[in-house]
Amino acid sequence: MTALAPAPRFTIKGWHVLAGLVAFFGLIIVVDGIFISLAYRTFSGEAAKNPYEAGLLYNRTLAQRQRQAALGWSATIEEGAGDVVLVRVADRDGRPVEGLTVSGALERPATTRGRRAVRFAAVTPGVYRADAAPLDGAWDLHVTLRAGDGALFEADRRLVRP
Repeated sequence: MTALAPAPRFTIKGWHVLAGLVAFFGLIIVVDGIFISLAYRTFSGEAAKNPYEAGLLYNRTLAQRQRQAALGWSATIEEGAGDVVLVRVADRDGRPVEGLTVSGALERPATTRGRRAVRFAAVTPGVYRADAAPLDGAWDLHVTLRAGDGALFEADRRLVRP
């Protein structure tokens, strides 16, 4: 007769498997919760201070865009040598638009940190220049052009530097 093998000291039962699965997914949920709370504390994801109010005022934005289209102006934003930014403005017939007050704001695409104002000055008819140093990485430039009669024109461009 052959001797039977001794019974194992430990055998995995169904409740062991259940406890292991619950512990594993419980750990995943706890770690994900910690990461989510840390991420939200450092950046909430809101780019606007008052997104609800901005949404309500969107009809004003649409009306402004219609007035801007009626002007027939076109603006081209170009990067010059160094950290120079040029804005070229022409009317419907391609003639340069002179006598504008041009202001701008540079900000990072994903955050409002580092936002700064940019001052433009006329260099030739219809061309306005600003020194935007330093421009490293990606920046969004928002330019506002105002005419003496109150006409308003806005243009945007993403500037990317290595």
